[in-house]
Amino acid sequence: MKVLKFGGTSVGSVKSILSLKKIVEKEARQQPVIVVVSALGGMTDKLLYTAQLALNGDQGWKTEFDAMVDRHHKMIDTIISDPSSRENLFNTVDSLLDQLKSIYFGVFLIHDLSEKTQDAIVSYGERLSSNIVATLIKGTKWFDSRDFIKTERVNDKHTLDSELTYKLVKKAFADLPRVSLVPGFISRDKTTERTTNLGRGGSDYTAAIIAAALNAECLEIWTDVDGFMTADPKVIKTAYTINELSYIEAMELCNFGAKVIYPPTIYPVCVKNIPIKVKNTFNPDNSGTVIKQKAENDRKPIRGISSISGTTLITVTGLSMVGVRGVNRRIFTTLADNGISVFMVSQASSENSTSIGVRDQDAKRAVEVLNKEYEKEIETGAMFPMHAESNLATIAIVGENMKHTPGIAGKLFGTLGRSGVSVIACAQGASETNISFVVEGQSLRKSLNVLHDSFFLSEYKVLNLFICGVGTVGGKLLEQIKSQYEELKERSRLKLNVVGIASSKKAIFNRDGIDLNHYHELLEESEPSNAEKLKTSILGMNIFNSVFVDCTASKDIASLYQDLLEHNISIIAANKIAASSEYENYAQLKQTALQRGVLFRFETNVGAGLPIIGTINDLKHSGDKILKIEAVLSGTLNFIFNELSAKVPFSETVRRAKEQGYSEPDPRIDLSGTDVVRKLVILSREAGYRVELSDVKKELFIPSDFFNSTEEEFWKNLPSLDESFEQKRKELEAQGKKWRFVATLDHGETQVALKAVDHNHPFYNLEGSNNIVLLTTERYKEYPMQIQGYGAGASVTAAGVFANIMSIANI
Repeated sequence: MKVLKFGGTSVGSVKSILSLKKIVEKEARQQPVIVVVSALGGMTDKLLYTAQLALNGDQGWKTEFDAMVDRHHKMIDTIISDPSSRENLFNTVDSLLDQLKSIYFGVFLIHDLSEKTQDAIVSYGERLSSNIVATLIKGTKWFDSRDFIKTERVNDKHTLDSELTYKLVKKAFADLPRVSLVPGFISRDKTTERTTNLGRGGSDYTAAIIAAALNAECLEIWTDVDGFMTADPKVIKTAYTINELSYIEAMELCNFGAKVIYPPTIYPVCVKNIPIKVKNTFNPDNSGTVIKQKAENDRKPIRGISSISGTTLITVTGLSMVGVRGVNRRIFTTLADNGISVFMVSQASSENSTSIGVRDQDAKRAVEVLNKEYEKEIETGAMFPMHAESNLATIAIVGENMKHTPGIAGKLFGTLGRSGVSVIACAQGASETNISFVVEGQSLRKSLNVLHDSFFLSEYKVLNLFICGVGTVGGKLLEQIKSQYEELKERSRLKLNVVGIASSKKAIFNRDGIDLNHYHELLEESEPSNAEKLKTSILGMNIFNSVFVDCTASKDIASLYQDLLEHNISIIAANKIAASSEYENYAQLKQTALQRGVLFRFETNVGAGLPIIGTINDLKHSGDKILKIEAVLSGTLNFIFNELSAKVPFSETVRRAKEQGYSEPDPRIDLSGTDVVRKLVILSREAGYRVELSDVKKELFIPSDFFNSTEEEFWKNLPSLDESFEQKRKELEAQGKKWRFVATLDHGETQVALKAVDHNHPFYNLEGSNNIVLLTTERYKEYPMQIQGYGAGASVTAAGVFANIMSIANI
């Protein structure tokens, strides 16, 4: 025998109620079933709302009542085809509705709504729906649950009398028909015989009581979801159904906001070791979630994450609490006597403060009664008035696999810390199946997402990328992300989610990800933006695992880095401005990233995709010391001097460098040595030296007048240098030498200069736009370490940025 319970959504529409019929009839062919049903979806709220209208003397109660009548009539007309059955059902339903109308009219006349009357009113929802379902399924016997579900008054509340109820249930179902139909939720006081109920969600409880009393094979809860989810799917789109849970895990998840089943449902069947199946009326073929004594070990450290928004944390504190017996008893007794539920407790080991979590709607009352309880202590200064902090959220990670597993709490708080989420209070029981903690309400979404990712509950690890700059490098990067997207998902279980794209004038954002096939069109249609709006939008999204990727050369964008890092957003910069700015700013950015547990990566600032900065850092971290750096760091200048020949004058080589994308948009940045100086400063700093831009000695090869004119004048005057360059080139060629623009760090001294090197020098055969770096260290003193390769070009730079992104993903 099975007990099947169907919730309000399962009887809320014609489609769902016909699905219910099919499910029950299929099960009934195998064995007897007892079906417990809730009121039509939303009906209990409607019954209570109408009662309030009547209590307030509002004639609108009649309109609401007529709407209820109409809804039930339409349901009957639609689903009951047999004329005789339909007529009998109408008689039963209309009789109940007439009774209900009389009660409402009485409330309206005398302006009084007692608990007894309200309990009677809400009982009609289940009494009506159960008669409709009983008529729909042929051969069904209807039972009035009030005849065997009995309550008693305990501490001014209706509480189940388990012993009497179990005895009456066994008696009522001594002879089981093929299908038994029972209204859930409602009950009857064992002494007064008045109608009572088991509380909101009580239909689940009714089903569990019957299943336990009759030792059912299984309790099935049919609802509108496929089962328990690893997290709230409205917040975490990657949440999925949990196949199996233990009773303890299910109870913990329910107590902390998972509204799949009513928490008291679990205890009666747990005692009898009866499994619970949670299934979807709208998707009956899905296997759902099975709750049993011992769930299968899937090796994941936790089963799921649950949360309660609208939390207030009340702190009871005072020196008089230390070592005094009964202080906590007074706290919880006072709150219980006033009907206030506490769902989390956190106490300092010093005993001078206890923090309790309550719902926001209970906070004001809780503070009032606690201040009254400790009124004398507060007056004498032995205790402080209650401190309440609202608009918080409570999160619980749940799983029996956490038992005796070292590092779970460390990983939890470390993960939250790196995401910029501050934990206000926390609690963990000795059972080790639940770690609960309180955060600011605005951090709830980010917290849930990052924990879902970090504890392997998500199918993919997600990096949320903000790409700034869609020119040569940014455009190539977006192409590379698009081309690698599916492969990374399949091979590395990594999802690169581009949630923001900004050009120099416009920006677009989408938390769910931007379609990279059409981002150009989306940018064109978007609102104007600037650096400040960009920062506001990024911080406002407050999204987890955020990475800001700067593919611009903008000073305004570089100025955003500090704020972004302080909000735990990692930064990858192709932009050289920040890392080569004042040393104090550079050091502060590095320190902020370290303190916040995020990354500030700028590998492509020097050498495009070459692993130069990474290699320097690896040498330093291994205990080596950088003594000297000699490098050709400008792919643009190397390209220019390699292209220079008797047939190709200097001005033409500069033009080719720009056309082929090797130079900055304004090639004077390269020709002035500014770009190389910045790169040398960055390398020097990464090597451990405090160097400013002004410290670098410059020996340039173009007159300063060329850099003070407009860009148009620069291009016009550039050919005037061709003759002198050709003359010097011939002299070098005769000597067997070549020009190289060399950056040098030598024991803290820095210089950039155009130098002539012969065929014995490692720089001599440097081709095209290649870069080369020689690192002389304490370990590599006699034979310097050499790094060489493409050092310019949008594709290789974008690839270097992509590699930085992947380095964050692999942490």
